[in-house]
Amino acid sequence: MTRTFLHGANVRANGIRQHVLRFGGRGRPLLLLPGITSPAITWAFVGERLGRVFDTYVVDIRGRGLSESGDALDYGLDAMAADAAALAEALGLRNYVLAGHSMGARIALRAQARHGAGAAQLALVDPPVSGPGRRPYPANLAWYVDSIRLAAAGCDGAAMRAFCPSWSEEQLGLRAEWLHTCHEGAVRTAFADFQNDDIHADFPALACPTLLMVAGRAGVITPADEDEIRTLCPAIDIRRVADAGHMIPWDDEAGFHAALGGFLGVQL
Repeated sequence: MTRTFLHGANVRANGIRQHVLRFGGRGRPLLLLPGITSPAITWAFVGERLGRVFDTYVVDIRGRGLSESGDALDYGLDAMAADAAALAEALGLRNYVLAGHSMGARIALRAQARHGAGAAQLALVDPPVSGPGRRPYPANLAWYVDSIRLAAAGCDGAAMRAFCPSWSEEQLGLRAEWLHTCHEGAVRTAFADFQNDDIHADFPALACPTLLMVAGRAGVITPADEDEIRTLCPAIDIRRVADAGHMIPWDDEAGFHAALGGFLGVQL
């Protein structure tokens, strides 16, 4: 099958260096924001497929991959959301899809609701819906920190299997290679903000068609959460990928693309 990867690039936006991987180069633009410890390269297999239909950009969020990092950066949700909006503007994206997974979905939501991202369609993939006074995000910070430190010391993919037992050898190898680029402070801040920053107030501000993709086996978003979000954003399109855990395309790649493609009205 023909590859759709074009190139990587560094873009100055919102006052920092932001690194993107570009796939396809034709069709409507799609800007994809990965999660808390997912450099852009780990989503390349998704970018390859999206690139068949969309002019796809997969982003290294600040403090991850090849984007700007360091102790002095602000790793709060609003800073990352401002990054996304500024990046779309710097790339000249119009009539584009803004998609995000997990932390990236929270960034996409905040960018659209409060930072003028101006996307034509929004796809939120299993965002943590924890927040003040709500049940905590069902994950352990140590899972992230321990794996980052292991990768920083130097390890192979086999060592990552304890953290991601269902992943393929190729996926584990890629994680072992790139996880050290995830700044521990950035990850700690984002994880804390899952509990400290309530995204529910952002949903009523959405005016564009919006997808909420739910991982059926993850427990991140419950049916009660779906009901609450539907009251806040009645037009939202909620689609469940029943047999997938939180890392949906790793668990059920076909189900992920079917849900996203169904919302966007394309065959992926």
